[in-house]
Amino acid sequence: MASPRLETYCCPNRDAATQLVMNFQPEVFCGVCIGSASISLLLTILQLLPKKGQSPRKMPKASSSSTILLLISICDILGGLGMIFRSSVWLGFPGFIANISVVNRTDVWPSTFCVGSAMWIQLLYSAGFWWLFCYAVDSYLVVRRSAGLSTIVLYHMMTWGLAVMLCVEGIALLYYPSLSSCENGLEHAIPHYITTYVPLLLVLVANPILFRRTVSAVASLLKGRQGIYTENERRLGTEIQMRFFKIMLVFVICWSSNIINETLLFYLEMQPNINEIPLKNIRSAALITWIIMGVLNPMQGFLSTLAFYGWTGWRVDLKWRKREIPWESMSSSAVGENAYPSPVNYQSNIHDSKKISTDSQQTDEAIGMLSEGNISGEERLTRSSPIYQGW
Repeated sequence: MASPRLETYCCPNRDAATQLVMNFQPEVFCGVCIGSASISLLLTILQLLPKKGQSPRKMPKASSSSTILLLISICDILGGLGMIFRSSVWLGFPGFIANISVVNRTDVWPSTFCVGSAMWIQLLYSAGFWWLFCYAVDSYLVVRRSAGLSTIVLYHMMTWGLAVMLCVEGIALLYYPSLSSCENGLEHAIPHYITTYVPLLLVLVANPILFRRTVSAVASLLKGRQGIYTENERRLGTEIQMRFFKIMLVFVICWSSNIINETLLFYLEMQPNINEIPLKNIRSAALITWIIMGVLNPMQGFLSTLAFYGWTGWRVDLKWRKREIPWESMSSSAVGENAYPSPVNYQSNIHDSKKISTDSQQTDEAIGMLSEGNISGEERLTRSSPIYQGW
């Protein structure tokens, strides 16, 4: 799992709350992390592989959404690999990890491994949080027709720049002036926890707002497309809204336990003695949420792909072939069906027709981006919706 407690455990003079959770059934906890991360890793890769008899998940050329979704999954996969590697070393070499508690020593490899593996996990999941925020921003901008492939460069700069900057800053403040003297007070730990949880809290607060504004903009876009808001448009808007809801639901399920656990541990840190009998329930709740984190944090990779694309099936197609993009075939079909337009006022209205066609294409691309991944629902709606029949 991803928690700033992993970095504080690397301090030989760690606080009592960190010592409590890290020493609670470490073999069981590492086994849970390995099992959950391995299952999530395999299922995530299975979800992303092309399937037989299924159209590929491609996006309109003007959208960077598919790239962002893929990068979120890659961050989850790499973060899960970090969890598997760290937990495997902890299980396989308990004596190696025990050397972290020794202050005066010449062997620096245990601490190097501890800090390096913790930073790797934190950096990848933090980058995933930033990419999820960028997805919400991109969804809104695409509907407003203010985004495209060029914006992906800005997203890369913001995501990796902020993730690296916050991670390095938090670690530097935690281990200042040296690894042996870190965690001497909250002035070392608090900045580290803030830099860790800022992107997580940003997604929890900002993404629902951006998604809500995007859904409202989609409704206006659908109404403006034909001047009416039919049942098909309403159903398509509902599917887009449900997709955003699933994304946020997965995020809340996977990371709310981290916030609860951190709140409980900070409360315990404020107590003179965390082993007092009145604090027994608090300690139990902290340990329970600690195990829950080990299960849910790694599962974000697989659950996110379900929210993004739905269940894509088991039948993997490893043969690469160029396939037709669904909405392009629909557009061609619509053009063929209307190959003989009415000649009434054709010459006088040709400019307006071109403008309507351009606006229609931009609208279709925006809607296609937001509903990407809902294969069955999208194909069912787009075949009957007037949005895709006005070419």
